[in-house]
Amino acid sequence: MSTSPANLVYQHFEKITDPRVNRGGNHNLMEMIFVALTATLCGANGWADVERFAKSKHKWFRRFIKLEFGIPSHDTFGRVFARLDTAEFFTAMHTWVDAFAGSLRGQGVAIDGKTLRGSFDKAAGKSPLHTITAFACDLRVCLRQMSVDEKSNEIPAVPELLKLMELAGATVTLDAMHCQVETAEAILKREANYILIAKGNQGTLYQSLLDRFTSYGEQDYQVEGLRKHVTVEKSHGRQERREYYVIDVPQRDKVFSRWPGIKSIGMIYRCRQNGDDLQEETMFFISSHPPRVKKLSRFIRGHWGIENRQHWILDVTFSEDTSRIRKGSAPEISAAFRRMALNILQRDTSIKENIRGKRLRAGWDDKVLDNIYAGFTAL
Repeated sequence: MSTSPANLVYQHFEKITDPRVNRGGNHNLMEMIFVALTATLCGANGWADVERFAKSKHKWFRRFIKLEFGIPSHDTFGRVFARLDTAEFFTAMHTWVDAFAGSLRGQGVAIDGKTLRGSFDKAAGKSPLHTITAFACDLRVCLRQMSVDEKSNEIPAVPELLKLMELAGATVTLDAMHCQVETAEAILKREANYILIAKGNQGTLYQSLLDRFTSYGEQDYQVEGLRKHVTVEKSHGRQERREYYVIDVPQRDKVFSRWPGIKSIGMIYRCRQNGDDLQEETMFFISSHPPRVKKLSRFIRGHWGIENRQHWILDVTFSEDTSRIRKGSAPEISAAFRRMALNILQRDTSIKENIRGKRLRAGWDDKVLDNIYAGFTAL
């Protein structure tokens, strides 16, 4: 069992409470979780897909699990997962992640929210599920998942999410919504550093940053202590230029002194050229790091990567935004399966394919699926 891919489930999820009364006469819960995870990894985007996949791969599954009562129906998957305790499931998922993610010291951890637009249930008066995730940018691993009722509830939820991780030595990056004094304090309490984007929701802070960097620009950025770093990326006929400027936080400034641990302030200018289309954007940030511009630019660039490395893949490849799973806890559980499957696929080095290609080939070829699981269980 120790080298079996099913052990990924049995080792970390066995304490999850089975919500059914007649457990001895039902499909084994651990087997159902393993089947759903594997099916999601191989291209299934709903409970009916999970059932179809399991039936087509019945022989493969029997190598690792008993399936005493055969393959559960899609209604059974939906009904059971809708009744699971999400707190228990997320706790199990998080211990599973910690077992292979390792130390986060020196790593960038991006925290961002995402709405599952298809999860609303109008008849039940249920709004779409909003999920906050913590993403290790260099490792390409979803570290934590937390659900909130609405996007506006993200702000108080982030400090609670931070408590769930060992963040000593990491750098936490967040967008402008989370540029909050309380969030900065919560990050520092976890012995981590922060980089917070500042926009209009922090009007006084934003205005102070705008005034200072406007002044620096009028001096052609030839200011003592101001550091600059430029990157240019070309892809598919598009060119993006980024200019990063960082300087020590001004001393004895009433605006900046409100922010605990602040050591530097910065500006990012982004210019994207796509044919005749030119897009420009300027952003400001504050950080508890000293003004080391290349280091800060790496963490900021990593934060933007969460859109391509997680959110875009979940929507386009895993069809998350169009998922119609709505009942009970099922939207949260299915979102967890997608992130668990993505973690496995992101870490795979057995085949050279994008995530979509890996899902397809794993679903078509048992050897490919074996190799993906074998490489992951060896981590």
